[in-house]
Amino acid sequence: MKRIDLKAVERRDRRRQGRNFLVALAFMSPALLLVGVLLLVPVVYNIYLGFTRWRKFSGIDEFAGVENYARMLSNPFFGEALFNTAIWVVASIVFPILIGLAMALLFRGVRFENTFKNIIFIPRILAPTAVGVIWYYVYAPDGLLNRGLSVFSGDPVDIGWLYDSATVTPAIIATFVWQTVGLVMVLVLLGLSAIPKDPLEAAKIDGASKVQVFQHIVLPLLLPTLVMVTILSVLAGFTVFDLLWVMGISYPGQRSLSLTVYMYFEAFQKGAWAYGSAVAVVIGLVVLCVTWIQAVLQQRVDKMTR
Repeated sequence: MKRIDLKAVERRDRRRQGRNFLVALAFMSPALLLVGVLLLVPVVYNIYLGFTRWRKFSGIDEFAGVENYARMLSNPFFGEALFNTAIWVVASIVFPILIGLAMALLFRGVRFENTFKNIIFIPRILAPTAVGVIWYYVYAPDGLLNRGLSVFSGDPVDIGWLYDSATVTPAIIATFVWQTVGLVMVLVLLGLSAIPKDPLEAAKIDGASKVQVFQHIVLPLLLPTLVMVTILSVLAGFTVFDLLWVMGISYPGQRSLSLTVYMYFEAFQKGAWAYGSAVAVVIGLVVLCVTWIQAVLQQRVDKMTR
């Protein structure tokens, strides 16, 4: 009987793995080149600009160290933008998920379910800029909202929803929820459809109420979907720009000022490109940290539901 040379087999396996890696790398090279040119290079260059005094068309490209970051921490508008962004993140998590979950449970299995889902999902396919323009006129002093309130109250209503610091943020958040709740509802419906029927039928046979079934069976099995929706909502809350820029007024100093709007205002309106790059780096680091925390939580949720 011929003996098998294990070392020769291992060498052949390593050579085969090396060839497979080179073949895979050849197929991936166009995508890697595209990602490197369009994503990695701008990110690295943006990080570099955050440590300079670079101003476009002025020829200034001096190294400034952490000067931009020190200026950022001492600027009251940055603190205001950070606080408003935190409000946006919380609102983008709580309201779309709660409303989307309620709608998914309400419309699941009812007559004309697909019609209701399509109607609620329509705002999601609209461009955020178009949505902002539409709702800008809805919230106008002579817009549809004030006219509707005038009909119900019997007296003329002239509320400047986007001009009052007490109402501008809730008004824009309501618009954001109107546009995003359809996507959350669809994702939750997909999660509900993936839940096995056996535990639900067993719970009904044992006499469990609908509330108990939802609390002890549906909700735990739906946690992975809700975690994924939460991650998407957090990223949307940190990076929202279109609605705030179109519907907000008088930057900076407005209650709707966020980190993304603050970055755009400093870089493109005031021409402080290096400072805007530093703000962009901070936004990226915050998003990465939050995403990492959510990834850890998602792994724990996956272990709990297995």
